[in-house]
Amino acid sequence: MAIAVFGSINMDLVVRTPRLPVPGETLTGHTFFTVPGGKGANQAVACARLGVPTRMVGRVGDDGFGEQLRASLRGYGVNDAGVLTTPGSSGVAVIAVDDSAENTIVIVPGANGTVSVADVARLEQALSDAHVLLLQLEVPLDAVISAARAARDRGVVVILDPAPAQALPEELYTLADIITPNESEATILTGLTVADDAGAAEAARVLLARGARRAIIKLGARGVWVADSAGERLAPAYAVTPVDTVAAGDAFNGGLAAALSEGRSFDEAVRWGLATGALSVLKSGAQPSMPERAELMRFLGAIYSGAQQP
Repeated sequence: MAIAVFGSINMDLVVRTPRLPVPGETLTGHTFFTVPGGKGANQAVACARLGVPTRMVGRVGDDGFGEQLRASLRGYGVNDAGVLTTPGSSGVAVIAVDDSAENTIVIVPGANGTVSVADVARLEQALSDAHVLLLQLEVPLDAVISAARAARDRGVVVILDPAPAQALPEELYTLADIITPNESEATILTGLTVADDAGAAEAARVLLARGARRAIIKLGARGVWVADSAGERLAPAYAVTPVDTVAAGDAFNGGLAAALSEGRSFDEAVRWGLATGALSVLKSGAQPSMPERAELMRFLGAIYSGAQQP
């Protein structure tokens, strides 16, 4: 079955630098490039690259970036019929990536900030044959809640990536089948320090108590902490040497959603997410780094046949 994605579409403005600057500091960087991004679009590309029919719903501006962003989605196999071009600027993200692959990101919403409840009408068309809906918080919250309601009414699995983190109404937790914050987002959402497995476990319990059916806390190179009514555990990451981690979280959500859309078990879906995330950090750029299905199958095959992983 298909996947619907309701969320942001950005142009990423990326600087590679030896290290990240401290406040007030000027550094000389290595390189600069632009590449399509946005958490919604990244997750849509991740799903499409894994061979799952994927429909994107969102907005771009009528500036120079808008048509580039739509063309890029189509080039990756994402159906962009639900993307509206609106007057003004497209969303942009200014990203600095250092030599150890750590990053900082500043987002200017642009057209993403104009997404509204009215856009859910286009989403409803995308949900007609969808099994999973992917949501993030780079578009206005009232639209996200309305989208989650529409999916729940149709029995579609809702995966919420609460980024950038903000206080959420109780209803959105109850609409989320799976919530997937990283450590810093889990800290903001729960008020707890999430710096180790114990902190992740405590934060996950809070998210479940608020109504989410499953919580997956992304722990970077350590893997993910998974919790639901059946228990909790660490799912360790696959060890790779990263080049660029900027889209690892989006890749994880794409792999997770792709597996669930095919009817695979939750545990297998987590493995797909971890493997997709691991492969994504081996390349630069958010969307270009998303692995194709054949890459993912080879990677998982090597791991479970006992061969050395890349």
